[in-house]
Amino acid sequence: MGAAKETLGEEQPWAEVSPDAARRLLIAAVEAFAERGYHATTTRDIAGRAGMSPAALYIHYKTKEELLHRISRLGHDKALDILRSAADGEGTPAERLSAAVRSFVRWHAGHHTTARVVQYELDALSDEHRTEIVALRRQSDAAVREIINDGVRAGEFDVPDVPGTTLAVLSLCIDVARWFNVEGRRTPDEVGATYADLVLRMVGAVPPGGAAPQR
Repeated sequence: MGAAKETLGEEQPWAEVSPDAARRLLIAAVEAFAERGYHATTTRDIAGRAGMSPAALYIHYKTKEELLHRISRLGHDKALDILRSAADGEGTPAERLSAAVRSFVRWHAGHHTTARVVQYELDALSDEHRTEIVALRRQSDAAVREIINDGVRAGEFDVPDVPGTTLAVLSLCIDVARWFNVEGRRTPDEVGATYADLVLRMVGAVPPGGAAPQR
């Protein structure tokens, strides 16, 4: 499944990457890493998918690891933006948590190929780059934990273990990238809505239109 084909219709894939040749190489790298894995992919594989020579790749990226870092950084920045926007948004904790999960799952489904590379190739990064990405992950964790803590303080959520529940919520959302199929019955929006409902029930909140959970 090509990275361009997976992208949600209203978004231009990797629009923030320029020039065009660098963007084509990045898209090709996403496809190759997702299909073969980082370590089994060569720079020749990436350049060939982009319709370029291996020498042309080094004009824009010094190493294969630099390409992976660029993909990972952009993906984690997007994830953090989604979660931070929900955490800082208006509404009750339940509304903010629902918005966070809907958007986060929708991105992981709509960009499932990219998300698999972003989320599951962390160990292939250099120590310096891995430290940078782990820091972004911690910020994403903090955004979700903040919403859950707000819900507990407001009496909306029944969560004895906030850190553990935060980890469970993020893991649930991220795993969508592993199994989502664009030819399946559910759209990214539908999966996002389902997961938002599940997470609200997980924290003991009442989903919109639902009945209070039994405790």
